[in-house]
Amino acid sequence: QVQLVESGGGLVQAGGSLRLSCAASGTFFSINAMNWYRQAPGKQRELVAGITSGGTTNYADSVKGRFTISRDNAKNTVYLQMNSLKPEDAAVYYCNAQIQSTRWIASNGYWGQGTQVTVSS
Repeated sequence: QVQLVESGGGLVQAGGSLRLSCAASGTFFSINAMNWYRQAPGKQRELVAGITSGGTTNYADSVKGRFTISRDNAKNTVYLQMNSLKPEDAAVYYCNAQIQSTRWIASNGYWGQGTQVTVSS
């Protein structure tokens, strides 16, 4: 069974930094795209950043230049380095990964449990 476990959330002052991690565990063939989403109270879940298995990245306009997504394929882990945090970045951050269980099956999307990021002004 595939699991995504996130860590690294917490409380930080505006202008500060946090680094989120998300590790995939279980038995699977490959991990394709890995993404970070966030959801603030009363808002829809939104894509923050994504990275392909080859390392191509994309970012929401609101975080470009402040957040950096990276991955360590050997550790099946994706990271989100968040700098210059703003109060509007506060949300529950979710890891998402497109994981192929076997060579012959299309990938499925998996979600982590979420980690809270709070930014004080």
